[in-house]
Amino acid sequence: MKLALLKKLLVAALIGASFVSASAQADDLLDQVKARGTLRIGLEGTFPPFDSKAPDGQLVGYDVDIAKAVAAKLGVKPEFITTEWSGIIAGLQAGKFDVIVNQVGVTDQRKAVLDFSPAYTYSAAQLIQRKDDTRAFKSLDDLKGKKLGVGLGTNYMDMAKSVPGIDVKTYPGAPEYLRDLAAGRLDAALNDRLMLAYLMKNSQLPLRTGAIVGNGNPSAIPFKKGNPKFAKAIDDAMTQLEADGTFTKISEKWFGIDVSKPVTQ
Repeated sequence: MKLALLKKLLVAALIGASFVSASAQADDLLDQVKARGTLRIGLEGTFPPFDSKAPDGQLVGYDVDIAKAVAAKLGVKPEFITTEWSGIIAGLQAGKFDVIVNQVGVTDQRKAVLDFSPAYTYSAAQLIQRKDDTRAFKSLDDLKGKKLGVGLGTNYMDMAKSVPGIDVKTYPGAPEYLRDLAAGRLDAALNDRLMLAYLMKNSQLPLRTGAIVGNGNPSAIPFKKGNPKFAKAIDDAMTQLEADGTFTKISEKWFGIDVSKPVTQ
């Protein structure tokens, strides 16, 4: 009787272990995405030419096209969720969306808490100055004792604050610090070189681009750690999109150059 009971307990334990193992595997983000049929994508929606709303209300931009291509490779539909940049990483960690496709720079600090896809954009930081400002700031060191505008929570904020002596002013987004720069309340601003041409063209402010500073910055798609199946699926999708020329096609559509390759200065 005891032997029979022991066998039953062992069988029950094995079944329970198998169930837990299967449940843990089913909890991988890839399974959730496939079951839902959509990839939930966090982005700002106010960050042209990467992501913004067209007059008809539809999201358009470089990152929007990249996100759609990735979702298609995964066999699901894209579901875009707009949010402010300052809270976008926290939103990902809280599960409000599955990924962020919004020019998220790959940094050691972010890699400590998030996993990343292969990089799909390479850019570099570039200074912005007023047109009538004849000073030639060639590096961030030249801005010691000066006021520098950056976006709150961006890797450009981290870059600026890593140089002692710069009076770093943070803003919700580019429009706010560009207005302050044009008004003379800042000495310079710092942003991504890829969007500066767009900003200069559309801001109608008396500004000019300045020096490229620092090394090239890769941007990739972050997602929560602990999802090995999803990580492989994203890696495979990105590799295919690079190999079949999709990244190059999208890059040239928005920038006229292939921004999916490392920057050569």
